[in-house]
Amino acid sequence: MLDALDAVSPLIDDVRPGLAFLEMHGIAGDARAWMMQARRVLAGFGSVLRLGAGSNKIAARAAAYVADGSIWEPGSECELLALLPLTLLDIEAEVVERLAILGIERLGDLAALPHGPFVRRFGTAAARWHELARGIDRRPFVPRSRAVAIEASIFGEGRAVDEAQVFFALRMLLTRVCADLERCGKRAGALHFSLELEDAQTCTFDVPLAMPTAHERTMFDMMRAKLESATFESAIVGLRVQARQLEEGGEAQALFGAADFDPQRVAVTIARLEAMLGESIARATTREAHLLEERFAYELFELPRKAMFDRTEAPHELVPQLRLLEVREIAVELRAREPAMVDGQAVMQCVGPWRIAERSFTQPVLSQVEGPVTRDEYDVVLEDGTFARIYRQNTHWYMRGVYE
Repeated sequence: MLDALDAVSPLIDDVRPGLAFLEMHGIAGDARAWMMQARRVLAGFGSVLRLGAGSNKIAARAAAYVADGSIWEPGSECELLALLPLTLLDIEAEVVERLAILGIERLGDLAALPHGPFVRRFGTAAARWHELARGIDRRPFVPRSRAVAIEASIFGEGRAVDEAQVFFALRMLLTRVCADLERCGKRAGALHFSLELEDAQTCTFDVPLAMPTAHERTMFDMMRAKLESATFESAIVGLRVQARQLEEGGEAQALFGAADFDPQRVAVTIARLEAMLGESIARATTREAHLLEERFAYELFELPRKAMFDRTEAPHELVPQLRLLEVREIAVELRAREPAMVDGQAVMQCVGPWRIAERSFTQPVLSQVEGPVTRDEYDVVLEDGTFARIYRQNTHWYMRGVYE
């Protein structure tokens, strides 16, 4: 069924058996047309379907739960979720019972709770439940991996009565299998092969490989050792070889290792990347600046000197990196002129402020009017463990990024 849904969208998040989400951004048509197409490609499976469309996962799933074919418009999630049961969040049964004792049986009851006390009582997972109950779904969309079947077979092309003929046919099949593995960029962690005998019997063998590989000789030696210990009552008339436990192919190469740094290898790699991307390779560098948006710049990548990779140097201390987010306004409550609550979460630790006052910065996301940037920035640790950078500009507060 998941393979059939590729005709609707190439991005499918296979959450669990019976539940899947399709990413439809950029797909022609509207929600009704998408659901009609999904029903059409799944009609032959004879399964009962419930489809729903929404702006995020929780909205789409809730729409299907309420009525097959429902479409929830953006902005209506919180109101429509209010009457639905807690089981829609996949919460453990024991937690649902505890919440029921407190009189919380619907998502609307959960959404009405104060965020901070609820998270402190039920743990960090409760922060996600509270957001989902309000129609906010930050769970990432994880497209399913593609299943690749790589096999080769020979049937009805004569009969083999001695081991030389069998090994010749086996080598020929392995050549085809390894060529397919290299074409797909895969390696096999195990092999499965079956022999069909003239008396209609079938013998199967599973051959685990010590390390995933696409090396034909290694596979042949393993399979040959397996066959040499077996005897058959009649001639072999069919042979099939299948690669299993596929992993991403290629061998790990230490391009920047101190022991084997090879400038020529790096140069070839960069040339191939530039040919593939159609542009020059650049790298980000940091620089001194007050504004976060000006603390990095891009420059053309040059081959590093071997001295840069001297292992005798003391390791650098790892520093949390600030990941800039799309700026959004947040609700902040102050205590002693410092942030005490951020979007309903208690501030466990606060550092700052740092006054930023520089030249004009006219990006609309940061300032609605042209003029000098003046703002106070703070680093805060929230009760759910988030380490964030926030700032106040005029009388409004904004979320700027999170540390990772």
